[in-house]
Amino acid sequence: MTPPPIILASASPRRRELLDLLGWPFEVVPGDAVEITAGAMTPSEACQLNAYRKARSIAKRIPDAVVIGADTEVCLGPKTLGKPADLAEAGAMLQRLSGRAHQVVTGVCLLHLRKHLQVCFAEMTDVHFHRLSPAQRSAYLQRIHPFDKAGAYAVQEHGHLIIERLDGSFSNVVGLPLERLSVELRRFLAIVEALDTE
Repeated sequence: MTPPPIILASASPRRRELLDLLGWPFEVVPGDAVEITAGAMTPSEACQLNAYRKARSIAKRIPDAVVIGADTEVCLGPKTLGKPADLAEAGAMLQRLSGRAHQVVTGVCLLHLRKHLQVCFAEMTDVHFHRLSPAQRSAYLQRIHPFDKAGAYAVQEHGHLIIERLDGSFSNVVGLPLERLSVELRRFLAIVEALDTE
């Protein structure tokens, strides 16, 4: 029996590269869902809801596919740090993160619309920053393009210059918690296959 196609509902090249490491064939079809802010929800809840909205926007068009949606947030206490609008804001974000620990939360949704199957989960990684001088912050921002990165940094781009250590999944900080996703996706595909044989 032919397995269902797997679709990554994301335009992120980083997520594409990460998912490729798991070895399953997949297609990339970016969604057009509008992300919502946390409001009264926790960052974990908001990330999972945004991941679901992204997955559903594609699943409505391709209901026989297993669609993967994901959403990542950088959280400093109760505050969420989005993507900086300019260098001044990027520098201010790094200054706030300097010498402190913060959390990166990624919500993931697996959705097969035709079979009414859905699994959502979230993973959190603690990220500890070095204490950064103004010169160090400026030097880091000159090495990367911060405007498409929540929190104005990317762990996979010269992250050693700013990050002291991570407690949790490295890939989660990049944009997909591969360890958890591998387990959940294997289980999800097995359920889809079992329903196909009924």
